[in-house]
Amino acid sequence: MPDDTRPAYRDPSLSPARRTDDLLERMTLEEKVAQLGSIPASELLSDGEFDRERAEEVLAGGTGQITRIGGEGNLSPRDAAEVANAAQGILAETRLGIPAAPHEECLSGYMGPGGTTFPQSIGLASTWSPDLVEEITTEIRTQLRAIGAVHALSPVLDLARDHRWGRTEETFGEDQYLVARMACAYVSGLQGDGPEEGISATLKHFVGHGAPSGGKNRASVSLGPRALREHLFPFEAAVKAAGAESVMNAYHDLDGVPCGSSRYLLTELLRERWGFDGVVVADYGTVTKLRSEHEVADDDREAAIMALEAGIDVELSSIDAYEELVAAVDDGTIAAETVDESVRRVLRTKFRKGLFEADPVDPDAVEDAFETDDQRALARRAARESVTLLQDEADVLPIDPADVDSIAAIGPKADATEGLLGDYAYLAHFPELDDADAGIDIVSPLSALEDRFGSDAVAHAPGCTLTGPSTDGIDEAVAAVENVDVAVAFVGANSTIDFSDADDDRVHRPTISTSGEGRDVTDLGLPGVQERLLEAVAETDTPVVAVVVSGKPHALTDVAESVPTIAHAWLPGEEGGAGIADVLVGDHNPSGRLPVSLPRDAGQLPINYNRNPNAVSGDYVYAPGDALFPFGHGESYTTFVYGDVELAADEVGPAGTIEASVTVENVGDHAGHEVVQWYTHAQNPPLARPVQQLRAFERVFLEPGERTRVTVELGAAQLAFLDETEELTAHPGEYELRVGHSAADIRAAAAVEIGGEKRLVPASGNRFFSETRVE
Repeated sequence: MPDDTRPAYRDPSLSPARRTDDLLERMTLEEKVAQLGSIPASELLSDGEFDRERAEEVLAGGTGQITRIGGEGNLSPRDAAEVANAAQGILAETRLGIPAAPHEECLSGYMGPGGTTFPQSIGLASTWSPDLVEEITTEIRTQLRAIGAVHALSPVLDLARDHRWGRTEETFGEDQYLVARMACAYVSGLQGDGPEEGISATLKHFVGHGAPSGGKNRASVSLGPRALREHLFPFEAAVKAAGAESVMNAYHDLDGVPCGSSRYLLTELLRERWGFDGVVVADYGTVTKLRSEHEVADDDREAAIMALEAGIDVELSSIDAYEELVAAVDDGTIAAETVDESVRRVLRTKFRKGLFEADPVDPDAVEDAFETDDQRALARRAARESVTLLQDEADVLPIDPADVDSIAAIGPKADATEGLLGDYAYLAHFPELDDADAGIDIVSPLSALEDRFGSDAVAHAPGCTLTGPSTDGIDEAVAAVENVDVAVAFVGANSTIDFSDADDDRVHRPTISTSGEGRDVTDLGLPGVQERLLEAVAETDTPVVAVVVSGKPHALTDVAESVPTIAHAWLPGEEGGAGIADVLVGDHNPSGRLPVSLPRDAGQLPINYNRNPNAVSGDYVYAPGDALFPFGHGESYTTFVYGDVELAADEVGPAGTIEASVTVENVGDHAGHEVVQWYTHAQNPPLARPVQQLRAFERVFLEPGERTRVTVELGAAQLAFLDETEELTAHPGEYELRVGHSAADIRAAAAVEIGGEKRLVPASGNRFFSETRVE
């Protein structure tokens, strides 16, 4: 029988709200403030081992979260699980027994030892497959739950609008619709069917982080109301449609107001308009940066007050400035009710997730959740589906091993392992380690080609280092290429957020990272002398394929002129080499599509396809104005033919649904995927609108000679935009519905009229996604 004398907050039959109210009434101010911070894993350890005496001291007053037990602590999955159990056990013995919510990073997989590392986000976006993303984050959830984590600081919902920005690779691309679709899939897989079994997903970085001035990380962002709405769209969709449980602020200021102190963003918009009732966490160091970086606070105490009143509930990665809140409440500088409101949200989430009744995780079972055959197979599938064929003008691909006696693997990325991973992979944070230390096996492109062709048939010459000015190795690479049937040059950039190489001699360093957080650049060309290497080997009589392995959307203008065949593999993860080889030999028809527009030169930025007409038209004095490779682009080993767009009705009301269909046929010799992309164009709108906008997409697989019919249902209200009064308004008029292979390769179109009068679109009528079906 239940113990009727137990406090209400201990009764799981009561609602989370009732339990929260009861617990909040019992807490001291110090206990409340402790819930608004986190304890770094390093404070629980000594010499890499759990230190119970130390842990009991730092956890005595409780804590809201524990920061990255496995990732920061560099612990094996089993050790991470044991430390999580020990820490929760200590907290259970405190006065009120409030459990912590341990968090981890997991952008491309759990960022700790043993975590399966999938392609970086921009590579996942290149698959245009929300289903695949959900499969991946379901596996990530399994690994995080196994080590006792309940909160994850992913995904990134920033729109990539300046490719100089090092964190472009962390995004799902430049388009708000594509980003929103991928983000919702990511959240769904991570959070599962309910809070008790899922991992709280954190939407970041709220908002506009992908459009920094000068392309510099954390730099100021300036966005008008209509541009801001584009950046807000993925966040709103993930909150309302996917039920995301957490949001993280961005570092920068938005038109002068730091996002970390913006009550408009974090409370008025996020909570009051959108109805978000989860937890807002600070990006690491955000609160103290209000003083040290933005200079809007005189001291940490003022910074803490600004952040809490704006709506940041939990200070990460440790409680620093928020410790000042106790004194601020005591002297009346901040209302006790403000503290209570944030604590209420923290506790309510813990009750929803069942943390008060949760059993310890099982260290004996944890290994069963890591690096399984199914997880590695999924990583390989994701890697090959992310590979995007930019051009194959010489018809070099696919390469049949039966027809090739010898092949060269050249370039600084040919034998890469850690160089296949994104900036939020475990090894990117600890460059002194190797893949064995990380508990994973990374397949390099060279080893994958040796598996396919035989090691004796594969010549290898790096040709040059990743960065640096030396050309000493180019002649050796040219000689290797001249003596084989075909050559593959693996080039690109490394990614990290390690700053051990931050000195004045960067230009001469042979392996500096030029992508990732804090790795912003002014030049989008391939780093070092890699383009000179490609030019030299392209002058031989041997067919050459260039494979770009990088999270950076490079400007490949000169490369495209000298090398007829180019593929972009992004940062494909631990099975990246195998996935690339699958595409090169034709086991997988390349199906990746660009989630960003690739410019001809950095001077074109921003180059996103969905700009207004006057930004898209016209050329430069010495260069065309369009993208070198457009958004949505990706070649195939086969050919797809589109029929005409067929409308169910050529006029609908302002609250109606546009239904259209198109037939797609594979008329080539290879089976493959086509990504059918639907766009709209507004004819003579009352305000300048983007030349076109992605409204739906469907990934279809067709055998040679097979055809299918793809139908889209698009709500007329989805075409609404902010009018002069900044109200979301559906406008009548003529719209063109377009379908095609990319934003620049439209295959068919039809005009549709939206009748009636213009009308405001209520929040309840804001439909985020179109429906598609394949027949």
